[in-house]
Amino acid sequence: MIKSQRLIQLMMVINAKRSFTVRELADEFGLSPRTITRDLQELSEVGFPIYSVQGRGGGYRLLQERMLPPIAFSENEAVAVFFACQSLQYFGSVPFDESAASAIHKFYHYLPADAKEQIDRLRNRVVIWNPHRTMSADSLQTLLQAIMNDSVVTIAYKSGDGVTQRDIQPIGLYASEGYWYCPAYCFLRQTYRLFRADRISFASLNGGFPDRKDLGGRSVFDWITPDLTRFEQQCDLIVDLTEEGVRSLETNVWFSSHIEIHEDGRGTLRMRIPVQKIEFFTDLIWPLGGEAKIVEPIEAVAYIRRKIETITKCYFDPMS
Repeated sequence: MIKSQRLIQLMMVINAKRSFTVRELADEFGLSPRTITRDLQELSEVGFPIYSVQGRGGGYRLLQERMLPPIAFSENEAVAVFFACQSLQYFGSVPFDESAASAIHKFYHYLPADAKEQIDRLRNRVVIWNPHRTMSADSLQTLLQAIMNDSVVTIAYKSGDGVTQRDIQPIGLYASEGYWYCPAYCFLRQTYRLFRADRISFASLNGGFPDRKDLGGRSVFDWITPDLTRFEQQCDLIVDLTEEGVRSLETNVWFSSHIEIHEDGRGTLRMRIPVQKIEFFTDLIWPLGGEAKIVEPIEAVAYIRRKIETITKCYFDPMS
């Protein structure tokens, strides 16, 4: 095996082991400890994150952030990854802010000159735009780490009740209209809640808090579905939608799978919801205005009328 191939294979083995001794690697590769020591020194000099541990039980350790071995990309694949990272530029923060910027720099730096010219011509012409929202990148990174490790996070969360400290176990993260949302199990409320990341002022991993082992099968697409069925009283939510109403709700995680689209482009939303959650779901329909008309339940219709009356009084009551 030539030296370059051996170094790449050595990187892959070290990534898998995380801690090791020179003798272990020498036996595995069939080489002398001196040769392995020289190879480790070369990897360290080019930035591979390993360090030696002295004394009894010593050896080598891999730093927390591991390095991947070289990966061969075609030119089109490299450009695709570049634009995937670029698509995040309009978010106020992302869970991997500095890493995304570093990845873009590396891909752009090693692209051939003609590929760079193509990218430069498309810069600011092909974008995925999102409204700019200010939020903490550190909190997003903590939430992402908790999702990867199935761990609990202690957060300070601002809501209508003021700022509360909560222990939550995140299920996932998703972005909508520039905001990041985190569906999670809330140990304070003892149920599932949806947290908006920009309202989290502080977040830290809580390794001492016992996590729930039954969240592994949930995702951002179905995190609330099993929880809704725990309510005994259910009712039908039926909403008539214009074409624009259909377009508005087709990307909504709550409603997208419950829309029936008609031949003329209009649609009907039909889904079972808990009676206790009528106002919650009605508030999600409210921003559509005249593009959506709630047919059932009557409690939702009455709730909409009260909201309209409040707004009407605000604008047309001379005493207001």
